[in-house]
Amino acid sequence: MTEGVTSAVTRRAPTVVVAGGGTAGHIEPAMALADAVKRLRPEATVVALGTPKGLENELIPPRGYALELIPPVPLPRKPTTDLLRLPLRVRDSVRRAREVLDRVGADVVVGFGGYVSLPVYLAARGRVPIVVHEANQSPGLANRVGARFAKRVAVATAGTPLPNAEVVGIPLRRSITSLDRAALRAEARKHFDLDPDAPTLLVFGGSQGARSINNAVSGAAKELAEARIGVLHAHGPKNTLVVQEFPGCPAYVPVPYLERMDLAYAAADMVLCRSGAMTAAEVSAVGLPAVFVPLPIGNGEQATNARPAVDAGAALLVEDADLTPAKVAELVIPRLTNPDELAKMSAAAVRMGHREADEVLAKIVLEAAK
Repeated sequence: MTEGVTSAVTRRAPTVVVAGGGTAGHIEPAMALADAVKRLRPEATVVALGTPKGLENELIPPRGYALELIPPVPLPRKPTTDLLRLPLRVRDSVRRAREVLDRVGADVVVGFGGYVSLPVYLAARGRVPIVVHEANQSPGLANRVGARFAKRVAVATAGTPLPNAEVVGIPLRRSITSLDRAALRAEARKHFDLDPDAPTLLVFGGSQGARSINNAVSGAAKELAEARIGVLHAHGPKNTLVVQEFPGCPAYVPVPYLERMDLAYAAADMVLCRSGAMTAAEVSAVGLPAVFVPLPIGNGEQATNARPAVDAGAALLVEDADLTPAKVAELVIPRLTNPDELAKMSAAAVRMGHREADEVLAKIVLEAAK
């Protein structure tokens, strides 16, 4: 047996620690990466790090990955006096993170930003190789710090201000990146009781819904019905939505939550939604024309997330304050009733997508683990 073959056979299976707790925007890319690592190296161990109250407690264990918990470190969005108190908050979390890294035998740490990433970066510094992934074009504090001593830095879009950044896109679920919308269209329309043939608008405002989007789109229900447009509208589990029915017109279907996003995307011809980094990436990956309505709070990152798709001709952007029923009708109806325009926007979306980002990042991570 040659030396190269011997080393490949006897090399210890890597242990990859992913830190991406807090929100779905951090968790989902981490889980997509974990799945890609297991596809490339089935013998690898993947351990997730999170905090006791984060959404990761609901999302990660069902995916089959071990979840270790450390104290959260809420981070100020910008340098403020809160930074002066940060070391005291970080110290215990760093100690707990270091204990986990030692106990599981971490070979590489992959951070996706958020509350859990900063203490993990500090715990791993000088001990375990670090890979940083930044989904937004405006990085948060944790990734700005982690990138300074990371072995590799991966970003979703060009122009992200982190040192030595490599553009890979955002790791997405294979159920999304492998989605054949045309093949699933009939099944998806039947699943949601939608008109099988009418052009269809998909509407959602994040996992909890968005009142401004709910009010604007439901307020345009009559105009959409008269234009023979069907609607699938996820209004959020804590919200209610009552929409007048128009007999003989395509259905307007309100639902609290979309458990099958793959079928929702397959049922749709266009989407009106927020522009979180994950959402913008998924919409582009499946080739859906979009009307993006950025969240009107924060540091403007959602508008920045939408800009590449808008510039490419795949999406439109409307400010939350400008979203009215009349604006919905103005933007949606001329496009959803024009198949050529839809096809043009869809092709532009597909061209800008990064469908292989999960495996590209997984290869970077496994290389760093060596």
